[in-house]
Amino acid sequence: MSKTLFALPFVALALIAAKPAVVPSAAVPLASLNPPAEIGADPANRLNIQLSNGGTVIILLRPDLAPNNVRRIQTLASSGFYNGTTFHRVVPGFMAQGGDPTGTGSGDSPLPNLQAEFNNLPHLRGVMSMARAEDPNSANSQFFIMLAPTFSLDHKYTGIGRVISGMQFVDQIAPGEPPAEPTKIVRAWLDGPLPAPAAAPAEPATGQPQAEAPAEPAEQKSDEPKESPVTGG
Repeated sequence: MSKTLFALPFVALALIAAKPAVVPSAAVPLASLNPPAEIGADPANRLNIQLSNGGTVIILLRPDLAPNNVRRIQTLASSGFYNGTTFHRVVPGFMAQGGDPTGTGSGDSPLPNLQAEFNNLPHLRGVMSMARAEDPNSANSQFFIMLAPTFSLDHKYTGIGRVISGMQFVDQIAPGEPPAEPTKIVRAWLDGPLPAPAAAPAEPATGQPQAEAPAEPAEQKSDEPKESPVTGG
């Protein structure tokens, strides 16, 4: 199945996320929509998406909340992966989804799937989040931008940033599942160079070998199409 959101804003279906929404406790405050100063000041955290509808959208990415998922978006945007791809599933009053090179909802990049980094960034209007299949650790290249608040998605999808300019152009993305004439990403780029990957930890000065956690097996790419944000109607 294609990458479809499992949490519905208006209709209860017997799907994976037909469970009650997770509500953050008072002890776990929602993430601030205003990032730390160093995050906002880094030009590599500003993702620009030029749309075929004539507008450009700027998204402030949040590596402080989801470092690995944000780096994936940065890596793919810097490589030109998103150029020419479409928003293949757009539900008015809910979200606009893109990032699939096949335009079908079942495609991904050649890179391995990502571990979930669920966080406290609420799925407000303009928030960008990673689409995934039923497996929480199946996000890859697809993403969606919220057209309206949908808090039932919180702690089920990895929020990676928020639109800071051009939301009116997101509103103008052609609707449909798929749209008859989908809006394309003409070009996606970062305002600054891709940050260097984090350095590996150094060996202890004593010369004793450092203890390591068992290596996780490499994720296998499934031929089964994946899921994406589910809609309500």
